[in-house]
Amino acid sequence: MKTVKTKNPLTCKNVRLISGRCSPDYSYGISDPHEDIEKTGRAVLNIWNERINIALDHYNPIRTMVLIRSEDGLNYCLFEEDIRRFPSNEYIWEVNKNGNLIGKSIETGEPKFTWQPHGAQFTIHTKVPENAVRFTLSKPPTISQQAILDTIGFSPSWVKIIR
Repeated sequence: MKTVKTKNPLTCKNVRLISGRCSPDYSYGISDPHEDIEKTGRAVLNIWNERINIALDHYNPIRTMVLIRSEDGLNYCLFEEDIRRFPSNEYIWEVNKNGNLIGKSIETGEPKFTWQPHGAQFTIHTKVPENAVRFTLSKPPTISQQAILDTIGFSPSWVKIIR
């Protein structure tokens, strides 16, 4: 289950799902991720893909529920998607102004991943499907403190003040 907060989940078209830490230095000995960004990008995807392989050894299929919520907690969007491997030959990598690596689809040119070298955080850019369930909640009325105390049958004898 992943949750994402956004201004308007009812109209949201894309979300960024933080998918864990991937360290090409630890796993592949890549100490300078900017030296060869294509190599680093392939390593990051290989780490992700191996995690999926391990999970698929125990569970199949693997799915993720995504809940997008508004800041006020009244609007939501919910969808489910298969967790899958990402073939490294389908993506090209570039560096953005923050020094992060951006993986783009060769086919569409759209960004699919962000990898942050300073924390090794791997993020997957995900489209919100048209058939996602979108719903709103009405804000419930505020219950007074006295109403709550009356409901539980509060008695002042429950409290003993010691000075």
